[in-house]
Amino acid sequence: MRTADPLVEALDRYQPDGEVEAVDLARVRDLAGTGDPWSRSTALHVTASALIVHPPTARVLLRWHARQQAWLQVGGHADPGELDPVAIALREGREETGLDDLVPWPDARVVHVVVVPVAPSAQEPAHEHVDVRFVLATGTPERVRPENPTAELRWLSVAEAHSLTGEANLRETLSRVGRLLSTAGKPTT
Repeated sequence: MRTADPLVEALDRYQPDGEVEAVDLARVRDLAGTGDPWSRSTALHVTASALIVHPPTARVLLRWHARQQAWLQVGGHADPGELDPVAIALREGREETGLDDLVPWPDARVVHVVVVPVAPSAQEPAHEHVDVRFVLATGTPERVRPENPTAELRWLSVAEAHSLTGEANLRETLSRVGRLLSTAGKPTT
């Protein structure tokens, strides 16, 4: 009996918001059906990321990414043998922030699916990530620690984070997370 694919299961429970996201979701579904969607050897592959929140204060955590020269959410590539996008986002979140109490919030559902172009580097050519995004929460925001000196971390209100990032796709993720925080009865400014 074949083991269920956690990526496919997460995507099956997700409803895209608009035509652009529907196209991105279709691309990742096609990719998931053709071998290893996590493989960095292909020009289009899946990554998992998360916006970390502290629900009692309605703050979100952004990380400075030196390569992209941008404030972004935490996340990245699967390690060999990893298949579960939520587990990948959790591992990346813990590694990049030092927060060991991260949990999916308000549950483990996908909050956004977006195809993101990645510029070439000395190690790899230009390619695209299909980023599957989640929300993770911490109860101990004061324990945040960057993984290295160039990876500054900032706790911000949703409005502050929205104005700090120049990435339209992250602004959309922030708007969705702001609505979740608001629904949970938390202020978003």
